[in-house]
Amino acid sequence: MKIDRLIGILSVLLQQETVTAPSLAERFEVSGRTINRDIEDLCKAGIPIVTRRGAGGGISIMENYKIDRTVLTTREMQDILAGLRSLDSVSGTNQYGLLMEKLSAGGSDFMTGDQSVLIDLSSWYKDTLSPKIEIIRDAIEGGKELEFLYFSPKKESRRRLEPYYLIFRWSSWYVWGRKASGQDLSCTDRCGTQRCPDCQDFRLFKLNRMEELRLSGKCFEKQKVPLPDLRNERIFPGGIRVKAVFAAECKWRLVEEFGRDCFEEQEDGRLLFHADYTDKDNLISWLLTFGDRVTLQEPESIREELRKIIEAMRENYETV
Repeated sequence: MKIDRLIGILSVLLQQETVTAPSLAERFEVSGRTINRDIEDLCKAGIPIVTRRGAGGGISIMENYKIDRTVLTTREMQDILAGLRSLDSVSGTNQYGLLMEKLSAGGSDFMTGDQSVLIDLSSWYKDTLSPKIEIIRDAIEGGKELEFLYFSPKKESRRRLEPYYLIFRWSSWYVWGRKASGQDLSCTDRCGTQRCPDCQDFRLFKLNRMEELRLSGKCFEKQKVPLPDLRNERIFPGGIRVKAVFAAECKWRLVEEFGRDCFEEQEDGRLLFHADYTDKDNLISWLLTFGDRVTLQEPESIREELRKIIEAMRENYETV
């Protein structure tokens, strides 16, 4: 949409002193004529844009300019503010709120007006997450390698990473990057959570599993890299067909975690559950959180393994 492109161009101009029309055309995948018309429309909207020809020339916006609130509607600006505030909820600061004020005309009234959308990304681990996020952002912006101790389901190991993206997905924070040069990782270890095509050296690391995170002191040349494939079927391909019977009081949790269509309500009120699951260990851990309110029916191999775990737990408590 044109309005989205205009906002995008304005955002670029606010972040860069000068930018050329061809670079804007390539970035937004439109023609040079379209960019020129967009610049004219921004000027008509009252935004003081300056164009200079020749070597060292380009398109720029006057210094100390703040976006007039008439460029965006109040609702649009409130949605932007909600997103920025969600980042403040992670860091525990007001830095993104202050950024929003810079984008508004003198701290317009909608900055403190009624907000209908509130997003809180903070967690129990905010005290440890915030420093990690700041270190990773510094590394991404400066092209600096990271080193850390990582705890994976199979082992713990020292890692060095060239970071490219911070990602919030599946209620957790991740960093997406490429293994640092000279670091020998096996194919399986290299792919890890992100089953990358052709065994590329990119993968996701979960921040909560990273400890002793620091800048390695080495820099790397930033390049264009593939974005992580975050589709659920890519990260969680399934493969384990689960059939289980849950007590009626578990309905709220099944709806919350898998949706209303994951079970069939039986005549006695119990819930016949069907779903695809990815990881056997995670499945067993999840089932155990329900205690005696669930009975796994299929697959038989996991049912037997679960029975042995329960028996071992019973023996542990008998010997205490």
